[in-house]
Amino acid sequence: MIRIANGQGFWGDWLEAPVRLVEQGPIDYLILDYLAEVTMSILQKQKLADPSKGYASDFPPLIARLAPAIRERGIKVIANAGGVNPRACAKAVLAAAPGLKVAVVVGDDVFSRIDELLAKGHEMRDMDTGAPLNRIRDRILSANAYIGAFPLAEALATGADIVIAGRSTDTALALAPMVHRFGWGPGDYNQLAAGTIAGHIVECGAQCTGGNCQVDWQTIPDMANIGYPIVEAEPDGSFVVTKHSGTGGRVSRDTVKEQLLYELGDPKKYLTPDCSADFTSIQLADAGTDRVHVSGIRGGPRPETLKLSISFADGWKAIGTLVYSWPQALEKAKAADAIVRARLCQLGLSFEEIRTEYLGVNACHGTVAPVVQDPAEVQLRIGVRDRDRKAVDRFTRELVPLVLNGPPGATGFGDGRPPVREIVAYWPALLPREEIQTSVEVFS
Repeated sequence: MIRIANGQGFWGDWLEAPVRLVEQGPIDYLILDYLAEVTMSILQKQKLADPSKGYASDFPPLIARLAPAIRERGIKVIANAGGVNPRACAKAVLAAAPGLKVAVVVGDDVFSRIDELLAKGHEMRDMDTGAPLNRIRDRILSANAYIGAFPLAEALATGADIVIAGRSTDTALALAPMVHRFGWGPGDYNQLAAGTIAGHIVECGAQCTGGNCQVDWQTIPDMANIGYPIVEAEPDGSFVVTKHSGTGGRVSRDTVKEQLLYELGDPKKYLTPDCSADFTSIQLADAGTDRVHVSGIRGGPRPETLKLSISFADGWKAIGTLVYSWPQALEKAKAADAIVRARLCQLGLSFEEIRTEYLGVNACHGTVAPVVQDPAEVQLRIGVRDRDRKAVDRFTRELVPLVLNGPPGATGFGDGRPPVREIVAYWPALLPREEIQTSVEVFS
Protein backbone atom coordinates (compact mmCIF):
# COMPACT_ATOMS: atom_id res chain seq x y z
CA MET A 1 0.00 0.00 0.00
CA ILE A 2 1.19 3.52 -0.80
CA ARG A 3 -0.14 6.81 0.56
CA ILE A 4 -0.66 9.58 -1.99
CA ALA A 5 -1.70 12.98 -0.60
CA ASN A 6 -2.92 15.98 -2.59
CA GLY A 7 -2.12 19.38 -1.11
CA GLN A 8 -3.15 21.70 -3.94
CA GLY A 9 -6.40 21.84 -5.88
CA PHE A 10 -5.47 24.88 -7.97
CA TRP A 11 -2.88 27.64 -8.05
CA GLY A 12 -4.07 29.82 -5.19
CA ASP A 13 -5.16 27.00 -2.89
CA TRP A 14 -4.29 27.05 0.84
CA LEU A 15 -0.52 27.50 1.23
CA GLU A 16 -0.43 25.57 4.52
CA ALA A 17 -2.18 22.44 3.22
CA PRO A 18 0.86 20.66 1.72
CA VAL A 19 2.99 21.55 4.75
CA ARG A 20 0.41 20.11 7.13
CA LEU A 21 0.05 16.96 5.03
CA VAL A 22 3.78 16.37 5.46
CA GLU A 23 3.91 17.30 9.14
CA GLN A 24 0.76 15.63 10.49
CA GLY A 25 1.23 12.03 9.43
CA PRO A 26 2.81 9.48 7.11
CA ILE A 27 2.65 9.93 3.32
CA ASP A 28 4.76 8.50 0.52
CA TYR A 29 3.88 10.90 -2.28
CA LEU A 30 2.74 14.52 -2.23
CA ILE A 31 0.97 15.67 -5.38
CA LEU A 32 0.23 19.31 -6.19
CA ASP A 33 -2.14 20.42 -8.93
CA TYR A 34 -1.55 24.01 -10.04
CA LEU A 35 -2.88 24.37 -13.57
CA ALA A 36 -6.12 25.48 -15.18
CA GLU A 37 -6.79 26.40 -18.80
CA VAL A 38 -6.53 30.17 -18.32
CA THR A 39 -3.46 29.72 -16.10
CA MET A 40 -1.49 28.46 -19.09
CA SER A 41 -2.05 31.67 -21.05
CA ILE A 42 -1.00 33.79 -18.06
CA LEU A 43 2.19 31.78 -17.71
CA GLN A 44 2.89 31.98 -21.45
CA LYS A 45 2.67 35.79 -21.27
CA GLN A 46 5.09 35.78 -18.35
CA LYS A 47 7.56 33.64 -20.28
CA LEU A 48 7.36 35.83 -23.38
CA ALA A 49 8.17 38.85 -21.22
CA ASP A 50 10.88 37.04 -19.23
CA PRO A 51 12.34 33.68 -20.43
CA SER A 52 13.05 32.72 -16.81
CA LYS A 53 9.34 32.83 -15.89
CA GLY A 54 6.26 30.86 -16.91
CA TYR A 55 5.83 28.46 -13.98
CA ALA A 56 3.92 28.48 -10.67
CA SER A 57 6.07 30.83 -8.61
CA ASP A 58 4.65 29.53 -5.30
CA PHE A 59 6.19 26.11 -5.89
CA PRO A 60 9.95 26.66 -5.28
CA PRO A 61 9.51 28.37 -1.87
CA LEU A 62 7.11 25.60 -0.86
CA ILE A 63 9.71 22.96 -1.70
CA ALA A 64 12.24 24.92 0.38
CA ARG A 65 9.89 24.58 3.37
CA LEU A 66 9.38 20.87 2.74
CA ALA A 67 12.99 20.01 1.86
CA PRO A 68 14.03 18.64 5.29
CA ALA A 69 11.11 16.19 5.37
CA ILE A 70 11.69 15.24 1.74
CA ARG A 71 15.29 14.36 2.54
CA GLU A 72 14.67 12.65 5.87
CA ARG A 73 11.51 10.68 5.03
CA GLY A 74 11.97 10.06 1.31
CA ILE A 75 8.70 11.75 0.33
CA LYS A 76 8.37 12.22 -3.42
CA VAL A 77 6.67 15.35 -4.78
CA ILE A 78 4.86 15.37 -8.13
CA ALA A 79 3.47 18.63 -9.50
CA ASN A 80 2.38 20.25 -12.75
CA ALA A 81 3.85 23.50 -11.46
CA GLY A 82 6.12 23.69 -14.52
CA GLY A 83 3.43 25.43 -16.56
CA VAL A 84 5.01 26.47 -19.85
CA ASN A 85 8.57 26.52 -18.50
CA PRO A 86 9.27 23.40 -16.43
CA ARG A 87 13.04 23.64 -16.88
CA ALA A 88 13.09 27.12 -15.32
CA CYS A 89 10.89 25.80 -12.54
CA ALA A 90 13.40 23.03 -11.83
CA LYS A 91 16.26 25.52 -11.65
CA ALA A 92 14.27 27.70 -9.25
CA VAL A 93 13.54 24.67 -7.05
CA LEU A 94 17.23 23.76 -6.88
CA ALA A 95 18.13 27.35 -6.05
CA ALA A 96 15.61 27.29 -3.18
CA ALA A 97 16.41 23.74 -2.00
CA PRO A 98 19.93 22.70 -3.08
CA GLY A 99 20.81 19.04 -3.11
CA LEU A 100 17.47 17.65 -4.24
CA LYS A 101 17.15 15.65 -7.44
CA VAL A 102 14.56 17.06 -9.85
CA ALA A 103 13.14 15.36 -12.93
CA VAL A 104 11.29 17.38 -15.55
CA VAL A 105 8.79 16.09 -18.12
CA VAL A 106 8.74 18.10 -21.35
CA GLY A 107 6.95 17.73 -24.66
CA ASP A 108 3.42 18.90 -23.87
CA ASP A 109 3.98 22.51 -25.04
CA VAL A 110 3.11 22.82 -28.75
CA PHE A 111 2.82 26.62 -28.87
CA SER A 112 5.87 26.87 -31.15
CA ARG A 113 4.63 23.98 -33.33
CA ILE A 114 1.22 25.33 -34.30
CA ASP A 115 2.21 26.23 -37.88
CA GLU A 116 3.97 22.89 -38.30
CA LEU A 117 0.89 20.99 -37.15
CA LEU A 118 -1.42 23.04 -39.38
CA ALA A 119 0.88 22.37 -42.35
CA LYS A 120 0.56 18.65 -41.66
CA GLY A 121 -3.19 18.95 -42.10
CA HIS A 122 -4.22 18.89 -38.44
CA GLU A 123 -7.11 21.35 -38.32
CA MET A 124 -7.40 21.20 -34.52
CA ARG A 125 -11.07 22.11 -34.67
CA ASP A 126 -12.81 23.53 -31.63
CA MET A 127 -14.47 20.56 -29.93
CA ASP A 128 -17.51 22.69 -29.06
CA THR A 129 -18.09 24.61 -32.30
CA GLY A 130 -16.23 22.62 -34.97
CA ALA A 131 -14.41 25.74 -36.19
CA PRO A 132 -10.85 25.21 -37.53
CA LEU A 133 -7.94 26.61 -35.55
CA ASN A 134 -6.67 28.75 -38.43
CA ARG A 135 -9.54 31.17 -37.71
CA ILE A 136 -7.76 32.37 -34.59
CA ARG A 137 -4.16 31.61 -35.54
CA ASP A 138 -2.93 35.17 -35.00
CA ARG A 139 -4.51 35.37 -31.53
CA ILE A 140 -3.21 32.17 -29.92
CA LEU A 141 -1.57 32.71 -26.52
CA SER A 142 -0.73 29.16 -25.45
CA ALA A 143 -1.13 25.58 -26.67
CA ASN A 144 -0.45 22.46 -24.61
CA ALA A 145 -1.34 18.81 -24.86
CA TYR A 146 -2.70 17.01 -21.82
CA ILE A 147 -0.21 14.26 -21.01
CA GLY A 148 -0.88 11.24 -18.84
CA ALA A 149 0.74 9.31 -16.01
CA PHE A 150 3.33 7.24 -17.85
CA PRO A 151 5.77 10.10 -18.55
CA LEU A 152 5.50 11.09 -14.88
CA ALA A 153 6.15 7.49 -13.81
CA GLU A 154 9.21 7.49 -16.07
CA ALA A 155 10.42 10.58 -14.22
CA LEU A 156 9.87 8.86 -10.86
CA ALA A 157 11.96 5.94 -12.10
CA THR A 158 15.01 8.24 -12.21
CA GLY A 159 14.94 8.36 -8.42
CA ALA A 160 14.02 12.04 -8.41
CA ASP A 161 12.81 13.68 -5.23
CA ILE A 162 10.71 16.17 -7.22
CA VAL A 163 8.91 15.55 -10.52
CA ILE A 164 7.81 18.65 -12.42
CA ALA A 165 5.49 18.58 -15.42
CA GLY A 166 3.70 21.10 -17.56
CA ARG A 167 0.12 20.41 -18.69
CA SER A 168 -0.38 16.93 -17.28
CA THR A 169 -3.92 15.91 -16.51
CA ASP A 170 -4.97 16.43 -12.92
CA THR A 171 -5.62 12.72 -12.47
CA ALA A 172 -2.20 11.73 -13.82
CA LEU A 173 -0.48 13.19 -10.78
CA ALA A 174 -2.07 10.55 -8.53
CA LEU A 175 -1.97 7.73 -11.06
CA ALA A 176 1.76 8.08 -11.77
CA PRO A 177 2.96 6.79 -8.37
CA MET A 178 0.73 3.72 -8.77
CA VAL A 179 2.08 3.02 -12.24
CA HIS A 180 5.60 3.43 -10.90
CA ARG A 181 5.28 1.38 -7.71
CA PHE A 182 2.86 -1.32 -8.87
CA GLY A 183 4.28 -1.81 -12.36
CA TRP A 184 0.98 -1.27 -14.16
CA GLY A 185 1.24 -1.26 -17.95
CA PRO A 186 -0.79 0.40 -20.72
CA GLY A 187 -3.03 -2.65 -20.99
CA ASP A 188 -3.98 -2.82 -17.31
CA TYR A 189 -7.22 -1.01 -18.01
CA ASN A 190 -9.05 -1.71 -14.75
CA GLN A 191 -6.14 -0.69 -12.55
CA LEU A 192 -5.44 2.43 -14.62
CA ALA A 193 -9.09 3.39 -14.43
CA ALA A 194 -9.03 2.90 -10.66
CA GLY A 195 -5.97 5.11 -10.30
CA THR A 196 -7.57 7.69 -12.57
CA ILE A 197 -10.71 7.79 -10.43
CA ALA A 198 -8.59 8.05 -7.29
CA GLY A 199 -6.92 11.06 -8.88
CA HIS A 200 -10.29 12.51 -9.84
CA ILE A 201 -11.54 12.22 -6.27
CA VAL A 202 -8.58 14.06 -4.74
CA GLU A 203 -7.69 16.47 -7.58
CA CYS A 204 -9.64 19.38 -6.04
CA GLY A 205 -7.98 19.02 -2.66
CA ALA A 206 -10.31 19.54 0.30
CA GLN A 207 -13.39 19.50 -1.92
CA CYS A 208 -13.58 15.77 -1.14
CA THR A 209 -12.88 16.16 2.58
CA GLY A 210 -15.80 18.45 3.38
CA GLY A 211 -14.90 21.69 1.63
CA ASN A 212 -17.58 23.14 -0.65
CA CYS A 213 -19.82 20.29 0.52
CA GLN A 214 -23.57 20.60 -0.03
CA VAL A 215 -24.64 17.82 2.36
CA ASP A 216 -24.91 18.95 5.99
CA TRP A 217 -22.21 21.55 5.43
CA GLN A 218 -23.04 23.24 8.75
CA THR A 219 -21.90 20.11 10.59
CA ILE A 220 -18.47 19.79 8.93
CA PRO A 221 -16.07 20.00 11.90
CA ASP A 222 -13.19 22.48 12.24
CA MET A 223 -13.03 23.73 8.67
CA ALA A 224 -10.37 26.23 9.72
CA ASN A 225 -8.04 23.22 10.02
CA ILE A 226 -9.52 21.05 7.29
CA GLY A 227 -7.52 17.98 6.38
CA TYR A 228 -6.57 17.47 2.75
CA PRO A 229 -7.13 14.09 1.08
CA ILE A 230 -4.96 11.00 1.12
CA VAL A 231 -5.36 7.94 -1.09
CA GLU A 232 -4.19 4.63 0.33
CA ALA A 233 -3.70 2.68 -2.89
CA GLU A 234 -3.36 -1.09 -3.29
CA PRO A 235 -1.74 -2.98 -6.19
CA ASP A 236 -5.10 -4.45 -7.29
CA GLY A 237 -6.53 -0.96 -7.91
CA SER A 238 -8.70 -0.70 -4.81
CA PHE A 239 -8.05 2.24 -2.53
CA VAL A 240 -9.22 4.14 0.53
CA VAL A 241 -9.87 7.89 0.58
CA THR A 242 -8.99 9.39 3.95
CA LYS A 243 -7.20 12.26 5.72
CA HIS A 244 -4.85 12.61 8.65
CA SER A 245 -6.35 11.80 12.05
CA GLY A 246 -7.20 14.83 14.14
CA THR A 247 -7.63 17.22 11.23
CA GLY A 248 -10.83 19.08 10.41
CA GLY A 249 -13.28 18.26 7.69
CA ARG A 250 -14.97 14.98 6.88
CA VAL A 251 -14.49 12.06 4.49
CA SER A 252 -17.72 10.20 3.81
CA ARG A 253 -19.52 8.56 0.93
CA ASP A 254 -21.40 11.82 0.45
CA THR A 255 -18.27 13.98 0.15
CA VAL A 256 -16.71 11.47 -2.22
CA LYS A 257 -19.87 11.22 -4.34
CA GLU A 258 -20.05 14.99 -4.74
CA GLN A 259 -16.49 15.11 -6.04
CA LEU A 260 -17.08 12.15 -8.37
CA LEU A 261 -19.67 14.27 -10.22
CA TYR A 262 -17.22 17.14 -10.70
CA GLU A 263 -16.59 17.93 -14.41
CA LEU A 264 -18.01 14.57 -15.45
CA GLY A 265 -19.12 13.96 -19.03
CA ASP A 266 -20.04 10.42 -20.12
CA PRO A 267 -19.93 8.46 -16.83
CA LYS A 268 -19.38 5.18 -18.66
CA LYS A 269 -16.44 6.49 -20.68
CA TYR A 270 -14.41 9.12 -18.87
CA LEU A 271 -11.48 9.69 -21.20
CA THR A 272 -7.91 10.44 -20.18
CA PRO A 273 -4.56 10.02 -21.97
CA ASP A 274 -4.08 6.75 -20.06
CA CYS A 275 -7.41 4.93 -20.33
CA SER A 276 -11.16 5.27 -20.25
CA ALA A 277 -12.87 4.86 -16.88
CA ASP A 278 -16.39 3.62 -16.14
CA PHE A 279 -17.72 5.69 -13.24
CA THR A 280 -20.86 3.55 -13.06
CA SER A 281 -18.73 0.62 -11.87
CA ILE A 282 -17.53 2.38 -8.72
CA GLN A 283 -18.35 0.69 -5.41
CA LEU A 284 -18.14 2.84 -2.27
CA ALA A 285 -18.14 1.48 1.27
CA ASP A 286 -17.58 2.97 4.70
CA ALA A 287 -14.29 1.73 6.11
CA GLY A 288 -14.22 3.53 9.44
CA THR A 289 -14.16 7.12 10.60
CA ASP A 290 -13.14 9.41 7.71
CA ARG A 291 -12.37 6.39 5.52
CA VAL A 292 -14.16 5.40 2.31
CA HIS A 293 -13.15 2.23 0.45
CA VAL A 294 -13.40 2.34 -3.34
CA SER A 295 -13.35 -0.80 -5.49
CA GLY A 296 -14.87 -2.61 -8.47
CA ILE A 297 -13.74 -0.06 -11.06
CA ARG A 298 -13.65 -1.08 -14.72
CA GLY A 299 -11.68 0.59 -17.49
CA GLY A 300 -10.99 0.45 -21.20
CA PRO A 301 -8.37 1.43 -23.79
CA ARG A 302 -6.99 4.91 -24.05
CA PRO A 303 -8.18 7.17 -26.91
CA GLU A 304 -6.16 7.55 -30.12
CA THR A 305 -6.01 11.32 -29.67
CA LEU A 306 -4.81 13.70 -27.01
CA LYS A 307 -6.69 16.81 -26.00
CA LEU A 308 -5.11 20.20 -26.58
CA SER A 309 -5.66 23.13 -24.25
CA ILE A 310 -5.35 26.24 -26.42
CA SER A 311 -5.98 29.77 -25.23
CA PHE A 312 -6.40 32.87 -27.38
CA ALA A 313 -7.05 36.58 -27.07
CA ASP A 314 -10.72 37.39 -27.59
CA GLY A 315 -11.13 41.11 -26.95
CA TRP A 316 -11.53 43.19 -23.83
CA LYS A 317 -13.87 43.44 -20.88
CA ALA A 318 -14.60 45.67 -17.92
CA ILE A 319 -16.90 45.07 -14.96
CA GLY A 320 -17.97 47.79 -12.60
CA THR A 321 -20.04 47.80 -9.41
CA LEU A 322 -21.92 50.21 -7.18
CA VAL A 323 -23.81 49.41 -3.99
CA TYR A 324 -27.20 51.00 -3.28
CA SER A 325 -28.62 51.01 0.23
CA TRP A 326 -32.13 50.72 1.65
CA PRO A 327 -34.76 52.00 1.13
CA GLN A 328 -35.72 51.16 -2.47
CA ALA A 329 -32.25 49.68 -3.04
CA LEU A 330 -33.31 47.56 -6.01
CA GLU A 331 -35.22 50.44 -7.62
CA LYS A 332 -32.15 52.65 -7.32
CA ALA A 333 -29.87 49.99 -8.83
CA LYS A 334 -32.22 49.46 -11.78
CA ALA A 335 -32.47 53.19 -12.35
CA ALA A 336 -28.67 53.49 -12.33
CA ASP A 337 -28.41 50.70 -14.90
CA ALA A 338 -30.89 52.48 -17.17
CA ILE A 339 -28.92 55.73 -16.88
CA VAL A 340 -25.64 54.05 -17.82
CA ARG A 341 -27.18 52.34 -20.83
CA ALA A 342 -28.82 55.59 -22.00
CA ARG A 343 -25.54 57.50 -21.75
CA LEU A 344 -23.65 54.79 -23.64
CA CYS A 345 -26.27 55.00 -26.37
CA GLN A 346 -25.91 58.79 -26.51
CA LEU A 347 -22.15 58.29 -26.97
CA GLY A 348 -22.81 55.96 -29.89
CA LEU A 349 -21.20 53.05 -28.07
CA SER A 350 -22.39 49.48 -28.61
CA PHE A 351 -20.74 46.30 -27.40
CA GLU A 352 -20.62 42.65 -28.36
CA GLU A 353 -22.16 41.99 -24.97
CA ILE A 354 -23.42 44.05 -22.06
CA ARG A 355 -24.80 42.39 -18.96
CA THR A 356 -26.28 43.61 -15.70
CA GLU A 357 -26.69 41.71 -12.45
CA TYR A 358 -28.19 42.66 -9.10
CA LEU A 359 -26.20 40.93 -6.38
CA GLY A 360 -28.29 40.29 -3.33
CA VAL A 361 -31.42 39.78 -5.40
CA ASN A 362 -31.06 37.39 -8.34
CA ALA A 363 -27.46 37.20 -9.58
CA CYS A 364 -26.79 33.62 -8.47
CA HIS A 365 -30.13 31.87 -8.92
CA GLY A 366 -32.34 34.11 -11.04
CA THR A 367 -35.98 33.20 -10.58
CA VAL A 368 -35.24 29.92 -8.80
CA ALA A 369 -34.60 31.48 -5.39
CA PRO A 370 -37.34 33.21 -3.37
CA VAL A 371 -38.06 36.85 -4.21
CA VAL A 372 -36.28 39.30 -1.90
CA GLN A 373 -38.67 42.03 -0.78
CA ASP A 374 -37.06 45.43 -0.21
CA PRO A 375 -33.46 44.20 0.35
CA ALA A 376 -31.20 46.13 2.72
CA GLU A 377 -28.62 46.65 -0.01
CA VAL A 378 -28.08 45.70 -3.65
CA GLN A 379 -24.85 45.61 -5.59
CA LEU A 380 -25.28 46.74 -9.19
CA ARG A 381 -22.80 44.89 -11.41
CA ILE A 382 -22.48 45.93 -15.06
CA GLY A 383 -20.04 44.34 -17.49
CA VAL A 384 -19.23 44.85 -21.18
CA ARG A 385 -17.04 43.00 -23.65
CA ASP A 386 -15.84 44.02 -27.10
CA ARG A 387 -12.90 43.85 -29.52
CA ASP A 388 -12.58 47.64 -29.31
CA ARG A 389 -10.54 48.43 -26.20
CA LYS A 390 -11.21 52.17 -26.46
CA ALA A 391 -14.96 51.57 -26.33
CA VAL A 392 -14.58 49.36 -23.26
CA ASP A 393 -12.37 51.95 -21.60
CA ARG A 394 -14.98 54.66 -22.26
CA PHE A 395 -17.59 52.50 -20.53
CA THR A 396 -15.47 52.42 -17.36
CA ARG A 397 -15.88 56.20 -17.01
CA GLU A 398 -19.68 56.06 -16.79
CA LEU A 399 -20.18 54.41 -13.39
CA VAL A 400 -18.47 56.59 -10.78
CA PRO A 401 -20.26 59.81 -11.89
CA LEU A 402 -23.53 58.21 -10.72
CA VAL A 403 -22.39 58.70 -7.14
CA LEU A 404 -23.34 62.38 -7.47
CA ASN A 405 -25.55 62.57 -10.54
CA GLY A 406 -27.58 59.37 -10.19
CA PRO A 407 -29.97 57.79 -7.67
CA PRO A 408 -29.26 58.44 -3.97
CA GLY A 409 -27.49 56.15 -1.56
CA ALA A 410 -24.62 54.90 -3.75
CA THR A 411 -21.50 53.53 -2.06
CA GLY A 412 -18.80 50.95 -2.72
CA PHE A 413 -16.94 53.12 -5.23
CA GLY A 414 -13.64 53.46 -3.36
CA ASP A 415 -11.61 51.66 -6.02
CA GLY A 416 -12.61 54.17 -8.70
CA ARG A 417 -12.98 53.20 -12.34
CA PRO A 418 -12.94 49.46 -13.08
CA PRO A 419 -9.90 48.15 -14.99
CA VAL A 420 -10.01 47.02 -18.61
CA ARG A 421 -8.88 43.41 -18.86
CA GLU A 422 -7.99 41.21 -21.80
CA ILE A 423 -10.35 38.31 -22.43
CA VAL A 424 -8.62 34.95 -22.71
CA ALA A 425 -10.82 32.38 -24.41
CA TYR A 426 -10.45 28.59 -24.40
CA TRP A 427 -10.15 26.42 -27.51
CA PRO A 428 -10.25 22.65 -26.85
CA ALA A 429 -9.05 20.48 -29.73
CA LEU A 430 -7.81 16.97 -30.49
CA LEU A 431 -4.50 15.84 -31.96
CA PRO A 432 -3.25 12.34 -32.84
CA ARG A 433 -1.25 11.17 -29.85
CA GLU A 434 1.78 10.24 -31.98
CA GLU A 435 2.39 13.96 -32.54
CA ILE A 436 3.26 14.37 -28.86
CA GLN A 437 6.61 12.95 -27.79
CA THR A 438 7.54 13.50 -24.16
CA SER A 439 10.95 13.15 -22.57
CA VAL A 440 12.45 13.34 -19.09
CA GLU A 441 15.36 15.57 -18.07
CA VAL A 442 17.10 15.34 -14.70
CA PHE A 443 18.46 18.34 -12.78
CA SER A 444 20.53 18.15 -9.61
